[in-house]
Amino acid sequence: MEKLSIMEQLCFSTTRIETQDANGNSYSGTGFFFSYKIDENRIMPLIVTNKHVVEGMTIGRFKITKADANGNPIYKDHFQIQIDQFERHWFFHPEDNVDLCVFPLAQITNLAQMQGVSLFYRTFDDSLIPNIEKLNTIDAVEDILMIGYPNGLWDSINNMPLVRKGITATDIKFDYEGRKEFLIDAACFPGSSGSPVLICNVGGYRDKQGNLNWGSSRIFLLGILYAGPQLTVTGDVKIVTVPNMQQKALAVSHIPNNLGYIIKAERIMDFVPIIKKRFNL
Repeated sequence: MEKLSIMEQLCFSTTRIETQDANGNSYSGTGFFFSYKIDENRIMPLIVTNKHVVEGMTIGRFKITKADANGNPIYKDHFQIQIDQFERHWFFHPEDNVDLCVFPLAQITNLAQMQGVSLFYRTFDDSLIPNIEKLNTIDAVEDILMIGYPNGLWDSINNMPLVRKGITATDIKFDYEGRKEFLIDAACFPGSSGSPVLICNVGGYRDKQGNLNWGSSRIFLLGILYAGPQLTVTGDVKIVTVPNMQQKALAVSHIPNNLGYIIKAERIMDFVPIIKKRFNL
């Protein structure tokens, strides 16, 4: 198998979610792959995104890169699948104000296997979600990466997402406004909802005490983009879930201010009891 760099592997951690509602309106969002460890021998891969990406959607489409016989990605060959009654296939977070849902990836991988197709993707897992000890090593302001499909843009030939850079705008160690959230300073556009937000320092980084850690890498899954404040022509600031602006993207009455609201990654683990109950695990 070809050895991909960390950054190259991260480009296979997301999938573009194309949706359509009952009126035929089309939207797009971002999902990413996450593996839930059932026990020492079993994992359950999931797709994670926002509720509002899939709510009310009757049709959903995914495109995942195929793998060759050696397990390497075939960049220009993709497995496409359409799912009807799309919303019904997702598990929604039990709290109304937590904009997260998950999709069991086995629905796609099993269909691919039946057709003799191997898929190439990379998953995050709970080992990348910073615990209290690791959180205490993170500074109040850190460089971040966000991977997704802003305005639905992507490299459709090679099935590659777009990678954006930014910084944390609030300290991730704190719960912003008392919610399991934080803010980032980055360009957040329609289609980016559901994007994973990461700290990814490869080959070295400076810690919060100013010490240089050369030769060491640091990767944390910090959270999931779900909304951003928009400035209106009246001067009001409104918090708008990103894809809800998709049909209004040309309206100059809403001006994004390049801030994003991020649900902390620890919230993904809230689905564990739901999945265990549903699948009798």
